[in-house]
Amino acid sequence: MNTQPPNQGAETPKSPEEVLKLVIQDLDSFRQNLTNQLSQDVYRLRVEKEQLNEDISKLRKQYEQLQSKQLESLSQRQIAQQQLWLKQLAQVLANNLQKQLGQKIRDLTESVDPGLQQAGIPGGELPMTNPSNNYYGTTNEFGDSLSGVVTGTFEALKQELDSYQSDLSVQLNSMRSMEQQGEVILEALVSRLQAQLENNNTVSSRTYEVSQSGSKNSANTTSSGKSMLTTSPVESSEVSPKSKTESTAKPKKSASQVQVGLILALLSAALLSLFNVCIKVILNTPPQPSKIFGLFPVEGLINPNVGNSLLILLLRLIVVMLLMPIVATFLYPAVWSDIERLIKSKDFSLWWKVIGSAFFLFLSQVLIYISIGNIPTAIAITIFFIYPIITVLVSWGLFGDRPSMIRIFAMVLIVIGGFLALPSGEGDYQQGILAAVGAGITFSGYVILTQMSAGKLHPIPFSLVNFAGIFVFSALGLMMPLPTEWSVNINIDPSVNVWSGLIVSGIILGILTLSSYVLNSFAIRFAGAARASIIGTSGPALTALFALFVIGEVLLFKQIMGMLLVIIGVAAMSFERMFAARQKTS
Repeated sequence: MNTQPPNQGAETPKSPEEVLKLVIQDLDSFRQNLTNQLSQDVYRLRVEKEQLNEDISKLRKQYEQLQSKQLESLSQRQIAQQQLWLKQLAQVLANNLQKQLGQKIRDLTESVDPGLQQAGIPGGELPMTNPSNNYYGTTNEFGDSLSGVVTGTFEALKQELDSYQSDLSVQLNSMRSMEQQGEVILEALVSRLQAQLENNNTVSSRTYEVSQSGSKNSANTTSSGKSMLTTSPVESSEVSPKSKTESTAKPKKSASQVQVGLILALLSAALLSLFNVCIKVILNTPPQPSKIFGLFPVEGLINPNVGNSLLILLLRLIVVMLLMPIVATFLYPAVWSDIERLIKSKDFSLWWKVIGSAFFLFLSQVLIYISIGNIPTAIAITIFFIYPIITVLVSWGLFGDRPSMIRIFAMVLIVIGGFLALPSGEGDYQQGILAAVGAGITFSGYVILTQMSAGKLHPIPFSLVNFAGIFVFSALGLMMPLPTEWSVNINIDPSVNVWSGLIVSGIILGILTLSSYVLNSFAIRFAGAARASIIGTSGPALTALFALFVIGEVLLFKQIMGMLLVIIGVAAMSFERMFAARQKTS
């Protein structure tokens, strides 16, 4: 038997509930410590990322300054060296000429009779006792030898200058190669730093989400922190192929952001539809005026021909070009550096694509104005939406992008809908229909050239250059001599101030254009380009609604059915592109 006394210093055993409470308290404290530490790490990484971005921008500026200083110093040294070489060559040439001239003069004086030189005659003249043929022969030999010496000297000088020029060209080529290598190294460094920062942020956010989801049953305060860290950022503004290939995995957008993006895309489409209705009010054909909301009759300011459409387009572009630089800088601060890089790159193929896309968009705008002025607004926009068919066919012919069965079915729907939407009844609608078809064809050319330029220039500077090109083309079109039926034709009525109405209309159209552009840009950032394009297919329907409520345009049943078929076909193409892009990324 154990006769030892019991251990007096041992602790009393605890119940399981107390042990469980202690474990839960330890886990809570551990979770709070881990959460605080991870949040501090995330904040520190963000600060370091901002500092690294500032350092990268400073390094770029220093690199450009050093490069410009190096080129200036090198050019000054080369000029000074060339001047020194020319001075030395001139001195050597002068010395050689002086020596040879002195030698020839001495030889000439020695060839003359010494007796005659000594027996001078008053007046300093030499008697012509010796024959003159010897004298003139010596003079001709002296001239020939002198010309030969000068020719040889200049040929040697030319050879030396050619050698100096070749050396300078070799040095400039080596400097250019070194500059290109430095740019490649700098871009690689920047991309590596950005990739490392993105990886650090994604790892820290994923760790934080895991810790939050693991402790969801023990605390209910984690939802707010998780929502702050899982908010998807705005899409990156870099468009270089390297950045695209290195950052293929983008964080998914939250449902709230997608909803906001879809609402913004719908507002953008609504503003474009209102824009089309305003064009109809400005370019209206007689005999009956438009009635705003069925109450206020408003006669069209000008007739819908080529010159008047150019005038409206120019007035609209004046407002756009005054405000677009501010809007572009707000949306994408690096817009001017991208344009400067485009100018300095001397990429003529890209320049031709940008100018060509602006020219096709200019033609499309002029033709759609003419079409809206001659046929109902919604019908003109519906016929204009044939451009996806042209785009698919051109892509198939140029790039070998064979259309899928969904695209073929959508193209058939668009063609059937376009024929059903054609206007019928009294009136000459041929000009408006042909203008709408031409607008769709030229707009497909704009789309093709824009796709060919994708990845080489950011969309915002691309749009700014496009607007500038349309402005120039509109001004040149008004300056060109046009036929009488195409020229600007404004009916001057003393009771109506047409020019004030045109100026106000241009301001309204410019504001609507920029507002729609800004809303569409934010819609693409929040919801993505594919979803925004799907919402954009509702343009004919929204135009029909605005035309019905604002100016009382009524469509027939078959025209409404045709418009719906066109919308379904274009939307099917957009859905097919979106799902194909998702399959490629997955």
